Amino acid sequence: MFFWLAAGAANAASMPADYSEESPKVRELLTQADVLAGELDDPDKGWSVAKLYCTASRLGSAEAQYRLGMQYAFGKGVPENREQAAALFQVAAHQGHFQAQNMLETINLQQADKLPQCVLAEVLPEKLPPRSSIRSELEPEITRIERYVETLPKSRRWVVEMVRSLSDWYGIDPNFALSVIAVESNFSPEALSNKDAMGLMQLIPATAERFNVKNAFDATQNIKGGLKYLRWLLSYFKGDVQLVAAAYNAGERAVDRYKGVPPYPETRNYVKRVMEFYQRASHPYEENLVMPSPVVLKKG
Repeated sequence: MFFWLAAGAANAASMPADYSEESPKVRELLTQADVLAGELDDPDKGWSVAKLYCTASRLGSAEAQYRLGMQYAFGKGVPENREQAAALFQVAAHQGHFQAQNMLETINLQQADKLPQCVLAEVLPEKLPPRSSIRSELEPEITRIERYVETLPKSRRWVVEMVRSLSDWYGIDPNFALSVIAVESNFSPEALSNKDAMGLMQLIPATAERFNVKNAFDATQNIKGGLKYLRWLLSYFKGDVQLVAAAYNAGERAVDRYKGVPPYPETRNYVKRVMEFYQRASHPYEENLVMPSPVVLKKG
């Protein structure tokens, strides 16, 4: 169960919701949705919730617009569509919905004007197509990190789903992010190192502040901060995965100073473990995000 989506976006029935500012009809719709909000991973129930939110959104409910946006953002009951999600967040944010504003900043799309048809007219929302459980012969063989996450207990599998959902927003291969998390914290949101590195992606206080993470033990904030740092490092080291992993562990200045992976035993072991999980030497990167490191400029 993708519990952070249900709890944060759908106010699952176990969490008391205050609908006192809503109209009677909207209160009824949101209350009905709460009954199913804990089962958004079920495509049929997720779609049923989306139908309720579509109706409430047409009636002007910012809360319904935000929740429906979350469903489109993460493909719960409806097909994943970030443009439509952003449009819903934008409409809700204009009404003062704080969480919608935060999500709008996270998605960071230039155009957000494609509202779902079910919000514009009395039609049913699109339905999430069924997923095939059979791996295509054209797909690559399952990777080492994919095999590893399949062994995780159910209590930690939600992290995998969250990372896979958020990674695409930052242009990061989810398997790379998962490899880093596996080595950093072994998927424990409460992890704390003796150097005060915190949470799933083990953000030190300076890195958390650098990427605007207010609570590094909040899984969503932590992953977003870690993904932002990985995106920055990938641009800085022009997609060199070994250098990015080394910098994530020891800092980019150390990599620059040693003109490669620093000779620290901890960092060398860290890079080795990440590479064993990820099994790729390069990763796509954004050309103009930051000036490249002198290390990669020299190589070029």
